[in-house]
Amino acid sequence: MTQTMHSVVYAFTDGACRGNPGKGGWGVLLRFGEHEKELKGYQAEATNNQMELMAAIQALEALKRPCQVILTTDSQYVRQGITEWISGWKRKGWRNAKGEAVKNKELWQRLEQATLSHEIDWRWVKGHSGHAENERVDQLANQAIEEGI
Repeated sequence: MTQTMHSVVYAFTDGACRGNPGKGGWGVLLRFGEHEKELKGYQAEATNNQMELMAAIQALEALKRPCQVILTTDSQYVRQGITEWISGWKRKGWRNAKGEAVKNKELWQRLEQATLSHEIDWRWVKGHSGHAENERVDQLANQAIEEGI
């Protein structure tokens, strides 16, 4: 199946935490053509990495059909984990290079499941560097914490 350029969904994701662990929030901006959708969520007890993962999960789970996705995150943990590390973790029975249990295994499994029907280009952007969409999803994640929703 060939996809045309207008079938590309741009997803921008970010997670935030007040304390690590502490109150957590995630933010997502989805852009499809001229349409935009913002999502955010809150978790009373979370780590920053968990919220970064949840943002990517929520972005992909929000898509109603298979898409070509350009997903931009400021988390090397998420980008490298899903594109490089996960295959080794699975091969080693969800153990990392040190032989320890992989942290956030359930979130990694949920993220991997969410990727299966999409073609994803994982991109990294430096956080708090003036990237407009990254700044917006950071605001959404922090709003979620403040609102406790």
